[in-house]
Amino acid sequence: MSDRQRQIYQTDGDRYEALIAREDHQGNLLKALEEIVNPDGLDILDLGAGTGRLSVMLAPRAGSVRAFDLSEEMLRVCRQRLEASGLTNWKVETADHRQLPIPDHSADLAVSGWSVSYLTVWNPASWREELEKWMTEMKRVLRQGSFIVLFESLGTGSEAPIRLEHLREFYLWLDESGFQHRWIRTDYKFESLEEAEELSRFFFGDELGNKVRANGWVILPECTGVWWLKI
Repeated sequence: MSDRQRQIYQTDGDRYEALIAREDHQGNLLKALEEIVNPDGLDILDLGAGTGRLSVMLAPRAGSVRAFDLSEEMLRVCRQRLEASGLTNWKVETADHRQLPIPDHSADLAVSGWSVSYLTVWNPASWREELEKWMTEMKRVLRQGSFIVLFESLGTGSEAPIRLEHLREFYLWLDESGFQHRWIRTDYKFESLEEAEELSRFFFGDELGNKVRANGWVILPECTGVWWLKI
């Protein structure tokens, strides 16, 4: 991830949410999750919640949702969206994946979208140690028989899944750790080609922005991996 994207997470939550609101117009994220676990009534943790994509999707079904992120700017938008839902079964807090402010064995499901992989990207010298810390924390906070479900990138602007080079070690670690895996499409559907180009260029950079323009993509293809593990 570029320094620009890292800066976006800290300073530009509203524009980021404008992009994310266009993602997964087919509704495949919830369908994929439901094939793994029924979220109804569960106490759910959303790790790296961002602007609340998964939290807002799951809160109407969950017993409770606790949304965590390192970025207060992302959580500002997440909090606004959950408040607008009218629900009261949620809590939003700043926290690291590897050290969550919750009791032992107090949750039934941990979900994370496009976030746990940053433990690899941001820690090139110690990524394996950081992922093991995270897994130890998951085993602490989840009740026996609970699931971890991760959504991670397999290519934005790609019609078929590709294992991204900068996530190579992360994918291998998931395989080694016993996660099951499938992939889905989570295409973005924009209001216009102009919006598609502007928002994709804003977050993903000029290469994808140029590709969107050249292909006339009002619908931007995206492949997403779904990994899950029962604790």
